[in-house]
Amino acid sequence: MDIDMDRVLLPLSEAQQRKVTRLAIAAGQRLLQHGAESTVIMDVTRRLGLALGVEHVEVSLSASSMVISTRHLGCCITTTRRCQDGGINMQIVTDIQRICILVERGLLDENDVQYRLENIKTQRYNRWLVVVMIGLSCAAFSRLAGGDWPVFLLTFCASSVGMYVRQQIASYHFNPLLNFGVTAFVTTLISGLGEVYNIGAQPFLAMASSVLMLVPGFPLINAVADMVKGFPSMGLARWTKATLLTLSTCMGIIAAMNVLGVWGWLL
Repeated sequence: MDIDMDRVLLPLSEAQQRKVTRLAIAAGQRLLQHGAESTVIMDVTRRLGLALGVEHVEVSLSASSMVISTRHLGCCITTTRRCQDGGINMQIVTDIQRICILVERGLLDENDVQYRLENIKTQRYNRWLVVVMIGLSCAAFSRLAGGDWPVFLLTFCASSVGMYVRQQIASYHFNPLLNFGVTAFVTTLISGLGEVYNIGAQPFLAMASSVLMLVPGFPLINAVADMVKGFPSMGLARWTKATLLTLSTCMGIIAAMNVLGVWGWLL
């Protein structure tokens, strides 16, 4: 984003420019950590820096870090931050975009931005509500695929238990690949009982529908969006992560099928 030629540039001290640089990269860091598109990250970071008074902002992204340079009246400051994965959270992304808009309108200054960035709270749904809704959504897919009510109930139980296991493993901060593999194993183990005991007319539908909660749709969508919009390295990194999550899920499913001795998807 180039500067507006009609914008009046006020002199900033080196300390002020350094603070603006740190605020801009802090916003970008949070966006990258919580699953925003690369275009959104670069756009919001640049807009925030410009709105806080610097002349020019350049941003460079990688899968786990970002670098930002600000230039103002001949003074250039560059800083870098490591960005650890914080999980997809669109509420945080929206809050940071709202902060950027308020700064552009002149309603917030540097201190206000710093305070708001430091006090963004992660809002989460009640875990039991999530378990129930995930169970219902996967069960609904089984009905749409032609399953009867016993298959619906089996899918609901399998996906609900799987989601609970996924939440528990995530609370201990295990690697997401391990999380997806174990969750797929437990979910398929439960839904596979339909094949063992002939529950419903098409019990294999429960096996296929109960693991749909593990499809990494958001990383895949972001990967394609990044590659289409000119960020091939970011897109490939996100695509690789989504592929590894899918592979881990498949390994969990196959392990559970081997334990039960059923291969319902082949029917």
